[in-house]
Amino acid sequence: METVEMNSVSLKRPRSEDDVANADEIKRHKISEKSKAGNDSEQSIETVTEQPDKSLLEDTKNEIIPNDESEEQDDEEEEDSDEDGDPESFADMMKHGLTESDVGITKFVSSHKGFSGILKERYSDFVVHEIGKDGRVSHLDDFSVPVDDEDPPEETFTVLSDEDKQRLEELQLLKNKETSVAIEVIEDTKEKRTVIHQAVKSLFPGLETKTEDRDGKKYIIAYHAAGKKALAKVRTATDPRKHSWPKSRGSYCHFVLYKENKDTMDAINVLSKFLRVKPNIFSYMGTKDKRAITVQEIAVLRITAQRLAHLNKCLMNFKLGNFSYKNHPLKLGELQGNHFTVVLRSITGTDDQIEQAMHSLREIGFINYYGMQRFGTTAVPTYQIGRAILQNNWNEVMDLILKPRPGAEKGYLVKCREEWAKTKDPAAALKKLPVKRCVEGQLLRGLLKYGMKNIISAFGIIPRNNRLMYIHSYQSYVWNNMVSKRIEEYGLRAVPGDLTLKGATAVHIEEGDVDNYTIHDVVMPLPGFDIIYPKHKIGEAYKEMLVADNLDINNMRHKIRDYSLSGAYRKIIIRPQDVNWAVVAYDDPKIPLFTTDLDKLEGKPLPVLPTDGKFRALKMEFSLPPSTYATMAIREVLKMDTSIKNQTQLNTTWLR
Repeated sequence: METVEMNSVSLKRPRSEDDVANADEIKRHKISEKSKAGNDSEQSIETVTEQPDKSLLEDTKNEIIPNDESEEQDDEEEEDSDEDGDPESFADMMKHGLTESDVGITKFVSSHKGFSGILKERYSDFVVHEIGKDGRVSHLDDFSVPVDDEDPPEETFTVLSDEDKQRLEELQLLKNKETSVAIEVIEDTKEKRTVIHQAVKSLFPGLETKTEDRDGKKYIIAYHAAGKKALAKVRTATDPRKHSWPKSRGSYCHFVLYKENKDTMDAINVLSKFLRVKPNIFSYMGTKDKRAITVQEIAVLRITAQRLAHLNKCLMNFKLGNFSYKNHPLKLGELQGNHFTVVLRSITGTDDQIEQAMHSLREIGFINYYGMQRFGTTAVPTYQIGRAILQNNWNEVMDLILKPRPGAEKGYLVKCREEWAKTKDPAAALKKLPVKRCVEGQLLRGLLKYGMKNIISAFGIIPRNNRLMYIHSYQSYVWNNMVSKRIEEYGLRAVPGDLTLKGATAVHIEEGDVDNYTIHDVVMPLPGFDIIYPKHKIGEAYKEMLVADNLDINNMRHKIRDYSLSGAYRKIIIRPQDVNWAVVAYDDPKIPLFTTDLDKLEGKPLPVLPTDGKFRALKMEFSLPPSTYATMAIREVLKMDTSIKNQTQLNTTWLR
């Protein structure tokens, strides 16, 4: 999912006279981190288990798209270190971004008066715990490793020097002309030789070992048993050493991943590099926010808990624990949701305002809009590209992705777009990109390969999930607009002609049954060929909106099967579960306001907070189902536009 992160957001309202007296007493914090646009992060908050249509889930179970080329992994590292932004001009750039009203987000359900607060001033102010399909909330609370007689001794992980590991890795991946690596046994004992044999075979799958005498010294010789065939197996097979895995042990090691300020795929790529395996042997139920502390379950095929636990000594910003062996991987979307702990700092609301807002969130809920991160942040929203795909207008698809646009982007992307506008030469534009894994780079490579007259094939080089993200964005755009119209027309009650679900089937609410339903039972369709529409004015509004976009609501099948939309149903109102809140006082904006799983494991005490501090914060807890956006729950509490464009205009502190 292509998203963008707003590192820290001060949700400020244009102030009434009533607000001013209260707000003047609250010191505004300088927010040190600027927002940056990118493919690997989220704006504000997201439950981040945003699921695709059922048809997509069926095709992408457990799927992690690995890096196809090692050079692209290098690109990722280069991208992370690139800071081509101009902080002084960020506000001007974001004037061209989207606001909530641009994507149909216009209504609230509660009647309380809104207030302001700072969201994600620290990434530790936002904590996500995954809720599994059995209802169990994931926590990191155990670093112990399951006892297993088959595991190698702990010395296996330390017996090889860094130089030895480097040489063995190059041998494993055939990166040099050497056919073997010789490791001298300094303290020659049978036990020491055994440990070295075990270390090479367990840390470098695909290599075999033997002992040789050379000039009166013992050496362990590592080599490929089957040359390049062994390498191919290491790089593509799910298990390069099947014979070494005990039959009594489950094939998958499940563990809890605790991470700070890092997104899920980044973490998996780091683990893959340390373990020297491909990322696609990992599976998970959903990706989680980058700028947050998140706790989720991961499964990996035939990697021991002992090996994983050893990584805790060298990992930065994440930890692994709660290990167990099971016979199944994890499946994307197969979870109940996420539990959130969110801190809003420097709040201006009175106690009554806060109580009203939180009671409304608990009792009524919030409109289940797709959040701003669904639509991108530049002047070319993702839904526009999705609309062009559905219209079969491939020249426009190419133009929308590659053309120059105002907004916050990395400098090399700006140069690439300028080159494209000037020359329409894919090779020349591609030379401006140090990072080839971005969508623009992938499309340009496709145009180089297939030519300008075969844009469909060129576009197909982009990973499938990324391509489908565009059309799902268009569906989301339609849904948001239609739900706002539905609430404006009929309010917060079920009416005849609305849709509700009976099991997995949508049915219309009839006049005689309307009293048996509430707004919490009502669903609205995402447009597609396999859904029905409401029987009141909103059904006609769907048709009018698609006609205006040159689309036929009765023919949502595309000549390219991937882009045919079957449609889906989504609840209008979501009522969070497990809602709790408290207002806390504090003096130091740098101190955490609650303890994390890692704090508890390390025995850190609870933060000591003053009873009458300079600042006030609202600590909220709630659980949400998959495919819902926590941003929208926060929006309902604060009554504020969550877009980057709006926040940069309202909050000058955020820009300094």
